[in-house]
Amino acid sequence: MAQKEYSMRDFYFWRLTLSLAVASFFVFAGMYAVQPLFPVFVKEFDVSISASGLSLSLTIIGLIIGLIVLGFWSDRSGRTIFIKLSLAGAAIPFLIMPLFDSFMLLLVLRLFQGFALAGLPAAALAYLSEEIDKRSVHAAIAFYISSNALGGMVGRVMTGYMTDHFSWEAAFYILAGVGLVSLAAVMFMLPSSRFFKPSSLPFSSDLKAFAYHLKNPSLLLFFGLGIVLQLSFTGMWTYLPFYLEAPPFSLPLDVISYTFFAYGLGVIGSPLAGWLAGQFGLRPVQFSGVLVMVAGMFVTLGSSLWMIVLGLCITCLGFFTAHSLTASAVSEEVTEHKGSASSLYLVSYYIGVSLGSSVLAPLWNVGGWTALIVLLACIPAVYLAIVRILQAK
Repeated sequence: MAQKEYSMRDFYFWRLTLSLAVASFFVFAGMYAVQPLFPVFVKEFDVSISASGLSLSLTIIGLIIGLIVLGFWSDRSGRTIFIKLSLAGAAIPFLIMPLFDSFMLLLVLRLFQGFALAGLPAAALAYLSEEIDKRSVHAAIAFYISSNALGGMVGRVMTGYMTDHFSWEAAFYILAGVGLVSLAAVMFMLPSSRFFKPSSLPFSSDLKAFAYHLKNPSLLLFFGLGIVLQLSFTGMWTYLPFYLEAPPFSLPLDVISYTFFAYGLGVIGSPLAGWLAGQFGLRPVQFSGVLVMVAGMFVTLGSSLWMIVLGLCITCLGFFTAHSLTASAVSEEVTEHKGSASSLYLVSYYIGVSLGSSVLAPLWNVGGWTALIVLLACIPAVYLAIVRILQAK
């Protein structure tokens, strides 16, 4: 009897989906956990703001390399092995980093950690599309993406709280424990692949597929939007702890970390964006998401803390709406080599993360929060106007 893909009525659908949600939760918690710690690294290791940001940007560089390399290998060696190795490779550095009083070693381990983290996103979506039927796969993907946002939010909040009350080393040990528990759960729960067919094509064919997409002007606009969205979004969050710890707010780190609960809007933003796109069309909702994000960033220029929090929530809702629909637009645009097109979008997206966490220190030093937010809000707005002009021609 021929095997069928899992549907939402099957027990193994929920077992598979929950396994990937657990894995995704930890991977994205580990990826972004250092973001509220930038001021701590500046003081404890006596490094510059730009250097402290390398603890995130180098992780993203490792992730970008891993997405390309491990994406190729997962097409040839299987899906689940890379998901499991990703969890192990992400958890172990959290056990090692607190043992040494070396910021350089921390950066090297974060670079390695980024490469290991890539195993999950490089394999997860392909694994879902192979094992789950077409009527149920969108629900599984939405659940997976929501767990991305949830993991990123909890990782930031937990790390900030634990560091303020105990130490950043204690926070890292907790992350290591969560990672090892997640690995054990995935080892036990994740079903083995049933429909994976290893690619027999040479790596050169994958490179040709990348080159093919990079010649598509419409795709290049989407890739550029991925960079711009994350540059602005990450740049805002990178300097928020520095802004809120200084007068007139003078907030402790645990209170600052609570602002990352605004990411909760991302948990509902992706499914909401899909529903709105079905009602009003993908492009109008995508552009609206960008404008909502821009509006939210300007709201953070308010002088009161509640306006800043409101602005962060609006920004998160707009960002996750625009991001999820831009990823969908990439898939709609291409008719072949869809996997490599999605990989290129993820690469551009994480290039934006790396830039937002590492290149904005001069602007911050000169103009502070106001200059930073004005520029970061204007970048996606101007880019959106350029896209509309080019598409109208």
